[in-house]
Amino acid sequence: MTEGANMTENESETSTSVAAEPAEETTIMETEEKHPDQGEKENGGGRGKIQVQVPGAADESDFVHPEGGWGWVVMLAAMWCNGAVFGIQNAFGILFVSLLEEFGSKDDEDLRFKTAWVGSLSMGMIFFCSPIVSVFTDLLGCRVTAVGGAAVGLVGLLASSFVTSLGPMYFTYGILFATGCSFAYQPSLVILGHYFKKRLGLVNGIVTAGSSAFTVTLPFALSGLLEKVGLANTMRLLSILMFVLMIAGLAYVPLLPKPVNSQRPGSRCPPMSKVFNVNIWKSLGYRIWAFGIPAALYGYFVPYVHLMKHVEERFGKDANKEVLLMCIGVTSGVGRLIFGRVADYVHGVQKVYLQVSSFLVIGLMSMMIPLCNVFGGLIAVCLLMGLFDGCFICIMAPIAFELVGSQNVSQAIGFLLGMMSVPMTVGPPIAGFLRDRLGSYDVAFYLAGIPPIIGGAMLCLIPWVEARRIRREAAMKQMLEHKSGGQGEHDSVI
Repeated sequence: MTEGANMTENESETSTSVAAEPAEETTIMETEEKHPDQGEKENGGGRGKIQVQVPGAADESDFVHPEGGWGWVVMLAAMWCNGAVFGIQNAFGILFVSLLEEFGSKDDEDLRFKTAWVGSLSMGMIFFCSPIVSVFTDLLGCRVTAVGGAAVGLVGLLASSFVTSLGPMYFTYGILFATGCSFAYQPSLVILGHYFKKRLGLVNGIVTAGSSAFTVTLPFALSGLLEKVGLANTMRLLSILMFVLMIAGLAYVPLLPKPVNSQRPGSRCPPMSKVFNVNIWKSLGYRIWAFGIPAALYGYFVPYVHLMKHVEERFGKDANKEVLLMCIGVTSGVGRLIFGRVADYVHGVQKVYLQVSSFLVIGLMSMMIPLCNVFGGLIAVCLLMGLFDGCFICIMAPIAFELVGSQNVSQAIGFLLGMMSVPMTVGPPIAGFLRDRLGSYDVAFYLAGIPPIIGGAMLCLIPWVEARRIRREAAMKQMLEHKSGGQGEHDSVI
């Protein structure tokens, strides 16, 4: 074996970064000089200050993204990650019906409320863990984080196949499996920025289309498997997807230059600036984005959990309910490819307007679901909902890169996803509670359409805020240049 094959990930990160950016900047630092004759005297008077040059972080602005090469392999691995994680999550509506039959009791008035918590908790935990995942991604790298997460998800899904009641399922599926998915998912968003910049929107569209492909195929596969082999064996077969995800995570080789490590020599603890990146919260545009997106998502996951049961109640058990998830999956994939490419041509934070339009349409379509008394009308609603769902998903990472930059994007995405966990978790159980109390899902779907419209309206402020910031920074720069120009005749550079 070669020496390179035995390097740790941190070593490979360093070597890859140097190869990608040979010309490093140097930073002037002041250090205290101590005369050798002073020994260990604490109050000696022979100390002075000298200037030394230390290697700094390679300038990210000079880094040239490959825009391909090994990046295409990374793209395929990230695509599988999105498919395995969110394909299973989006198909929970099929598992939801099976869970009701397997663990339910006809005498339980809150049966749907309790059962919905399994899928809702799972989806919420994926986002709730994201701030922690972002720290691990910064400290350990994308590859270690993704592979370890996939292993935890595999254990959680296997454990879920052996439980015999809803109680343990909350932990094995709702927490353990979802936590593993979270650790596997977020690095797949961050690593793409190492390989692509000009094509980042298109590549994100292709990667996120992976979940659409799985959303289209899994409902039919799960329906057949649940009928033939039962719930437990179906979950064991789904574990194969997580095993392949472990292997795919090995492709995440980082390229971007690493920032300067401000850790003191001999200290085992990383600096707090690396554990908790406060720079992202200094951006008003990011703050609006980080609060506006969660505000829009209180009703987002409701159709994925309850639409199947609503179709059974409205059109009968023989209705081809799987075709609705297929419609959402197909058009969501098409939307991710189309709007991902469109995002590459939309300048800067103007990409936010694509998300605004997607929230508006998704909110209106959620309100339209109870009004569809013809199955064909429901198909049309799902087609439009899927198309703009793809628009919302595929431009999440490109907007984050625009708002905070490449070096801060990991924690920017992490904290956003973490804040998204609350609305993603509480929405479906509330919808199930309303169904148990009111006897139908109509009110639940009407209410689910309101938050996306409100959240979308909040996001409209971001381009205005960012434009004002750019004007202020340009004015400040011009003022500093004017001052330095006036002093240049009298100053000398040593």
